[in-house]
Amino acid sequence: MDRFIEALVPISVAIIMWGIGINLTFSDFKRVFVEPKAILTGLTLQLFMLPAVGFLIAWMSNLNPAYQVGIVLIAACPGGTASNLVTHMLKGRVALSISLTAFNSFLILFTIPIIISGSIEFFMSSSQRVSLSFWLTFRNIGVTVIIPVLAGLLVRNYAPGFTYRLKPYLRYALPTILLVVFLVVGIHSLDGESSQSLSDKLAIAIPLLILNLSMIFFGFLIPGFLRINHDGKYTIAIEMGLQNSALAIFIGSQIIQNPDVVIVALIYSSFSFFTTLGVGYRLARRGE
Repeated sequence: MDRFIEALVPISVAIIMWGIGINLTFSDFKRVFVEPKAILTGLTLQLFMLPAVGFLIAWMSNLNPAYQVGIVLIAACPGGTASNLVTHMLKGRVALSISLTAFNSFLILFTIPIIISGSIEFFMSSSQRVSLSFWLTFRNIGVTVIIPVLAGLLVRNYAPGFTYRLKPYLRYALPTILLVVFLVVGIHSLDGESSQSLSDKLAIAIPLLILNLSMIFFGFLIPGFLRINHDGKYTIAIEMGLQNSALAIFIGSQIIQNPDVVIVALIYSSFSFFTTLGVGYRLARRGE
């Protein structure tokens, strides 16, 4: 089963990113770097504001220390494929979303070890060295994001007729693939983990929901103050609100090796896609 999961996740992510890629053009990415205010704002908010607010929420939650570390871990894992897909579904700036994912995937090599080691020491009164492999991360982001998106761009450029016929099916297929992966990984990760009562899960979910909604709010509000246009604002809001729970699950289970930290990521993944999609839809409609 472990080998099946290890194969399922990257293949599914690559298919989703390829499907997103065929809806893009090279000019979409050119816009990101010719007008860099949006990407610089998004990176700054994700790297500094998100962990700071996550730490504050964890500290105020008065939860089990391992759960508090789990909340900080979620805040330290910037959005991945799920946020790219939500942005695509809501017709936001997908190239901006993907660019934020790509840059963050390398920046977290430095930020996550510092943030998580510090939170373990602060909340659990113990020290634990946390590190991520540069080459493994480079390979993963290349295979699951950069290469599939480039392949999608090339298909759109050289086979526009095929792309046009395929688009209606991808609108439903891509979310379905992601939800199936969430379900399979969630069930597998819960197997053998510590069990919590409904009240315990609710106590964990409340601060996570506050983190999710507050980051969407600030991710929309602050770019507005900086005069970033509407589609850029709600794209950044989606990136701020929907964290990479798959990465958090991996770090919690394989690096920190604490099932209570993993439970926090699993609870977050059970609702954050839907809340971000719902609130993001309302924000996107505000510009109409």
